Amino acid sequence: MARGEGRAQGLARVAVVVRAGAAPLWWAGVFAAGVGVLVPGVTGRRIGVMAGAALFIVAAAVVSYTRRGRYTRLARSAARAGRHDVLQDRAVSVRNWRRGHRWWLLLAFLAALGASFAVPAAGGMLLAGAGTGLRLKAAWLGRRERDQDALLWVRVDWLAGNGGRPAGKAVKAYRSTGIAAGDAAPGGTRRRTAALV
Repeated sequence: MARGEGRAQGLARVAVVVRAGAAPLWWAGVFAAGVGVLVPGVTGRRIGVMAGAALFIVAAAVVSYTRRGRYTRLARSAARAGRHDVLQDRAVSVRNWRRGHRWWLLLAFLAALGASFAVPAAGGMLLAGAGTGLRLKAAWLGRRERDQDALLWVRVDWLAGNGGRPAGKAVKAYRSTGIAAGDAAPGGTRRRTAALV
């Protein structure tokens, strides 16, 4: 428990929350791009795929680097979690994020499909780029956690109502634990069973 706080808190892994949207965005984008390639569109397939490739790179870079300064500041001031703080399982954090964003993901997927009638595959590649950016950001957080030999956690009640925004305005500080705490490895990936011993 952090100094000055008298009660236990539910804590979610920062990297897990960041990474939770990577797979849904990636697969929705890949599927939308695949279907989009079948549609000639207004611009034609070649221009659509080239535009999509550019959007993929831009989206991956923007999502990966957005708010890194805030993550860094919160990580530097992280207080040690207490014995009575409850560490949320990786599966619970991922499920909460995906349930909270399911309608947004569906709308983004439908928009990407619709965009294929104008620019084939571009919308899907944009979604896939956003998913890649989240994965890259989680990997960056994982490198920080390994370098500091500490995992970063955020209070569950400071997350947005949809289970996201681990560096949002409501988040005042992170908590930290030893590298072996919880069931997720640095970067939010599944921890191998052998690592728990």
